Amino acid sequence: TVATIHGLDWQRAKWGRLGSAYIKHGEKAAVEKADEIIVLSRSAQAYFKETYGRNTFLVPNGIESKTSLAASFIKEKWGLSAGSYILYLGRLVPEKRPELLIEAFMRLDTDKRLVIAGCASDTPEYEKELRDMVKSDKRVLFTGFVTGNILAELYSNAYCYVLPSDVEGMPMSLLEAMAYGRCCVTSDIPECADVLAGHGMTFEKGNADALRAVLQNLLEAPEHIQQLGAEAKRHVEESYSWDSGVTKTLAIYRGEE
Repeated sequence: TVATIHGLDWQRAKWGRLGSAYIKHGEKAAVEKADEIIVLSRSAQAYFKETYGRNTFLVPNGIESKTSLAASFIKEKWGLSAGSYILYLGRLVPEKRPELLIEAFMRLDTDKRLVIAGCASDTPEYEKELRDMVKSDKRVLFTGFVTGNILAELYSNAYCYVLPSDVEGMPMSLLEAMAYGRCCVTSDIPECADVLAGHGMTFEKGNADALRAVLQNLLEAPEHIQQLGAEAKRHVEESYSWDSGVTKTLAIYRGEE
């Protein structure tokens, strides 16, 4: 039996005390019963070693190379053009901290827009709080759930992508944004910073002032945005291929690692 742990899910705010305890029980069962454990990040690997004395295999997620699309549907529907907006894309849940991004953005003097793409995940009250925050700021757009070419257009044309999370496993949306050649800004948690590997910008977790300062600097340096985006794309294509992940996973299942 091989258990793959995508993240320390008991840390997520949405579960509450009982849900978190139940998930933690499952984590302990995996440690005790699984022949091998796969994790997606070095921080998770360190956690299992320090908490349980259990060795694990590190096999990160992979990402396919992406081709950018021109702003077509998003321009027609929302008036968005290339470089005209900052993008958040993910579930609207407390641990991803979209409210922190909204707070930082609303204090910026810019004509760019903030696009919040995604929907609630058992957190409708939290989504309402987010929408209430921006009632007075017409620059902020909520698109709801997006997929297909609309999703690709949003990634392709963003000025930068921001993920202010407190808790992550290994965020696919970050890998996707990097694969589209976007400059990415994340909190400094290891699960995000390790993926960026210096090919993007980080800020102190939970610090809206620090996030605002990073965004202000990037708004004043479009040439730096382009450089970081190109570096990010090159990095994920070299370091996060599916071929590598599949090869490692098969070796673990076959007992060859």
